[in-house]
Amino acid sequence: MPDTRRIDERDINSAIERVAQNILERHARTDRLFILGIANGGIEFARRLTARIPQASLGTLDISFHRDDIGQNPIPKEFMPTQIDGDIDGATVVLADDVLFSGRTVKAALDELFDHGRPSKVELAVLVDRGGRKLPFVPDYCGLSIQTADTEKVIVKLDAKSAAQDEIIVRSAS
Repeated sequence: MPDTRRIDERDINSAIERVAQNILERHARTDRLFILGIANGGIEFARRLTARIPQASLGTLDISFHRDDIGQNPIPKEFMPTQIDGDIDGATVVLADDVLFSGRTVKAALDELFDHGRPSKVELAVLVDRGGRKLPFVPDYCGLSIQTADTEKVIVKLDAKSAAQDEIIVRSAS
């Protein structure tokens, strides 16, 4: 299956740096800032953002039980459980995910988040916004905007051990 488009580690690192800088500028004086990676794709993105934002606390959200397609797509064997180290009541939370498409993942993440408390503000950071929304979500922070067809798949590979191995591939889904 031929790749339609490929984005390399330099462009990915620049996008992550831009998102982190925008979050840092907006929240320079925010006392309780949580960056929660949506499992599984958003976890490494959230880790890299948090590494660049000293006052932010890193966490993860497992949305498995909030997905609206759970009957069609069973919960994967490997998952990252929700982990939030601290009280999110009244805090500012940035949800982080690798790709924003239909918006269903964001909805599930909000459902999971509010199971754990009531933050004062929730924002959304995505590495790639590919358009095609089915629900009314717009990212507050976006690294890359890529227009894709519904028949294409966006594959984000963020290597936890070596950013030099990072890549984004856009290819035909069939």
